[in-house]
Parts: sequence; structure tokens; C-alpha cells
Amino acid sequence: MGSQRSLFRRFAEATARYAGKPAAFMCASLLVIVWASTGPMFHFGDTWQLVINTGTTIITFLMVFLIQNTQNRDTAALQIKLDELICSSDAHNALLNLEELDDQRLERIRNHYIRLAEQARQDLAQFEERVEKRAAPKSRDPENAS
Repeated sequence: MGSQRSLFRRFAEATARYAGKPAAFMCASLLVIVWASTGPMFHFGDTWQLVINTGTTIITFLMVFLIQNTQNRDTAALQIKLDELICSSDAHNALLNLEELDDQRLERIRNHYIRLAEQARQDLAQFEERVEKRAAPKSRDPENAS
């Protein structure tokens, strides 16, 4: 079972890697052009149309599973990296494994951080105002001018 999983993982990675390259797009485009150019030869019949419909349906169906597998692994790796950053910083360890919480708890935590962000933006705006006031040219007093 382990070797099948490893084989599938390697196949999914390679497929996802190559399917996202310009050469794959060019090959698919060329295939469609070849198919379209054979239309007059087959009198644009039902079988001719069925070939492209069936081919694209099968490819799309299989690609969904391969891409989802790659996406799941990428997401898991990203979560592990984020958890490590949380552990190694002064952040709350309660933020570890947030993806396992129910939607209500996630929304409460999200709202907490939204409030923190709003407060930080207000603090930043006040800071910027103070900096602008300090940087503004001071008006000269005509009596003390030399």
C-alpha cells in the first residue's frame, strides 16, 4: 500500500508540475486544432464531436483528483510551516491547528483579529498625523527674523 501511495504521489506531483507549463497548454491547443481540422473529413458528425467531448471529460475527471492530491499536500505542508512559526514566536500557541476548529470558533477568532487590525490601522493613522505635524515647515515669526 505504501509503495502505491508513493507512486501515486510522484505521479500526481509530476502531472501537476507539467500540466501547469506553457508546453502543456500548447500541446492541448495543438490537439484541439488537429481535431478541428479533421472536422470536414468526418463531415462534422456526431462521432467526431464525441471524440473531443469524451477525451476532455476523461482528462478533466482525472485531473481533478491529481490536482486535489497535490493541493492537499501543499496545504498540509503550509500548515506545518505556519505551526512552526507560531511555536517559535511570541504568538499564542492556541493558534496552532486552527483548521481543526468548527466554523463558529474560527469566526470568533477571526473577528478578534479583525478588531486588532482595525485598532492597529487607527494607531498608524494617528502616528502618521504626528509625523506630518512634526515635518510641516514651522512658520517664521517676523519679529525674530534676522
